[in-house]
Amino acid sequence: MQKKVTYALIAVILIGIFAALVLLQGGSSTTGETLAKYDNVPLSQSALAELYPQSSTFSSIGIGAGSNYPHVVNATPVLYNGKPAVIYIGADYCPFCAAERWVLVIALSRFGNFSELHYMTSSASDVYPNTPTFTFYNSSYYSPYISFVEVEETTNKLNAAGTGYPILQVPAPLENATFYAFDQNASWLPQNERGGIPFIDFANYSVVDGANYNPTIIDGMNWSTILANLDNTNSSTTQAIIGSANLLTAQICNIDNNQPASVCDQQYIQNLKKVAQ
Repeated sequence: MQKKVTYALIAVILIGIFAALVLLQGGSSTTGETLAKYDNVPLSQSALAELYPQSSTFSSIGIGAGSNYPHVVNATPVLYNGKPAVIYIGADYCPFCAAERWVLVIALSRFGNFSELHYMTSSASDVYPNTPTFTFYNSSYYSPYISFVEVEETTNKLNAAGTGYPILQVPAPLENATFYAFDQNASWLPQNERGGIPFIDFANYSVVDGANYNPTIIDGMNWSTILANLDNTNSSTTQAIIGSANLLTAQICNIDNNQPASVCDQQYIQNLKKVAQ
């Protein structure tokens, strides 16, 4: 009897430890309660490293299931701190921004490094609720080739009255000018799609209006599940995220004089540089 009690106690302890580890890794639960605990928690360096798939994955996927091709505007180049500027405008509540941040983080990580990137979920009150993602708010990014200018306009939680999301960042004149020129007043977009987020401007050479893939692909997942799929070339998640990241990578190569060569000289990237509307 004593051994049975001891084994039962050990089992309970092990189950508790396993549950704690699952929660720390992103969990198997996709409930808003579990995911929301990660909001604004910074990623560790090891977690950031997991976001960067093997080089062979990028080349094997190519364009994958990436869609919503960049639109070439070829306007006066925009620089920030003397380097071509990649300008992003989104918001923490936005599920389409949530999907696109996976793409943008992976693409940008091929040219530089993030620090203080934080976990985030999209709004629990919008479509595709609690989509696991990241937030650029309070993060920093350094690249010797480009500048990354980010705006997360609002939080992911409704105000007390339930009428809107509190403001985080207000776009500066530079960000507003590109947004209004190439999103709010974009002649190539249907009227009902203008003024939407996410919006990405590649130094006024090309822009992406909206997400490169539909959030349904990662709806109901958590970070661990998505990360575990990023090197699985047969996964629809990988096909969408890595294919889209390759598309954005090619646009960055278009504006930074094809640097670094280890990324931009790859044949599949050279091919994707021509994939634009």
